Amino acid sequence: MKQPVTILWFKRDLRVADHAALAAAAAGDGPVIPLYIAEPDYWALPDTSARQWAVFAESLAELRAELAALGAALVVRRGDAVSLLEDMRAKHGVTRLVSHEETGNGWTYARDRRVAAWARGQGVEWAEYPQCAVIRRLGGRDGWAARRTRFVRAAPIAPPLRLRPVPGIDPGAIPAARALGLSPDLCPGRQRGGRRAALETLESFLSDRGRDYRRAMASPGAGARACSRLSVHLATGALSVREAAQAGAERQRHVQGTRAGWVGSLRSFSSRLAWRDHFTQKLEDAPGLETRCLHSAYEDLRPRPGDAALLAAWQAGETGIPFVDACMRSLVATGWLNFRMRAMLMAVASYHLWLDWRDSGPHLARMFTDYEPGIHWPQCQMQSGTTGTNTIRIYNPVKQGRDQDPDGVFTRYWLPELAEVPDAWLQEPWRWDGAGRVLGRAYPAPVVDVAAAARAARDRVWAVRRGAAYRDEADRLVRRHGSRKRADSRGPRRIKPRTGGAAQLRFDF
Repeated sequence: MKQPVTILWFKRDLRVADHAALAAAAAGDGPVIPLYIAEPDYWALPDTSARQWAVFAESLAELRAELAALGAALVVRRGDAVSLLEDMRAKHGVTRLVSHEETGNGWTYARDRRVAAWARGQGVEWAEYPQCAVIRRLGGRDGWAARRTRFVRAAPIAPPLRLRPVPGIDPGAIPAARALGLSPDLCPGRQRGGRRAALETLESFLSDRGRDYRRAMASPGAGARACSRLSVHLATGALSVREAAQAGAERQRHVQGTRAGWVGSLRSFSSRLAWRDHFTQKLEDAPGLETRCLHSAYEDLRPRPGDAALLAAWQAGETGIPFVDACMRSLVATGWLNFRMRAMLMAVASYHLWLDWRDSGPHLARMFTDYEPGIHWPQCQMQSGTTGTNTIRIYNPVKQGRDQDPDGVFTRYWLPELAEVPDAWLQEPWRWDGAGRVLGRAYPAPVVDVAAAARAARDRVWAVRRGAAYRDEADRLVRRHGSRKRADSRGPRRIKPRTGGAAQLRFDF
């Protein structure tokens, strides 16, 4: 009698270690088809890019080798998920589909609903397993932090010794970006994808680079080395959150009691991993965060579409505000930026340039090689002041430049056209006596008056907050989405949900 076939569907979990879906598939009685579907419709979305696909393609190549060592080659197909799954069901007698749960964008959510309908209609059992501490259909946040702690402390799942393959299946090629309709996207400084790079990055952070993490994380220059740089590998799933958390905890136990400067940085790393799940849980609970303001009072606060010229200047790193432009150009060239500067870029777009987060957010998503919808869209709203639950934080980009790049090295590297500007005026060259030789020629004049634009934005945003109706909805949002506890290496402790964004502001990888 022919044995039933299981499809193991890989999505954002490109590894064999600590992989619940892989373990479940291997535990079945029949052969397994490990499958990755490259979906052109997904890669045509405004929040996806060729730089992201390049990381996925590298990760897929390594995953293919790992699965081959287990006995079953990774099958890669390009096209619509439902059509391809049905084709495999009909050809190979598939009766079971196994995958991890995915908290992606609205498109992947709709895709998964179509897959679920197909599975029900064809009598295919679809078993989904959590990949991190995000909980489906969570009723409320009470007790969530403790549940997360239990999840990340559980023993990692060992890879199976062997997978039974389905013979005769063409594994298929990993498509090039152009085959998915993606435009060329030069990102010369991006990180390489794959399990090998993930483990090397984790090891170098915990053994060397991470010593100054807490002190250096706010600086775009120093942070590029001191931050863990694991976010791109967590986004593709080449490394699991549990693996990262447990490696950090083990390192913390090793350095406990020393004066080497590691303890505080490792605690911060642990808490940032917890915040990662916290924000992803927000999007899981409220998928509309990607398209609608969390607090409805802000829905029509900013015009849509906004000023196209301002948006274009911001995207190109040509706003005439040096530190903003340096950060944007660095992001475009490398695919990564430390969290504080990501927050500043978003805040400047939303407040100083008065652009709606739904117009500026997709550009940042495309530029991030570590784009994670569950982090990105809640943060876009938080830094735009539309959540109704967080403190309004309008960054002063001139002050940020002075604080985070005091010697001007980062700014001058990305803005060589300001070589003539003295250090004292680097972050506000319009105040320099020789500004006329540079501004409007080698480098643009500022597109807005930084101070005046901030004052106007503050008045507009705070005006929305007046009234009982606003407060009632804000209170409901806090009860639904607010953090109850923070779990880190010292154990969970109470925090006040209405204190705003102090801890969230420091969320970083």
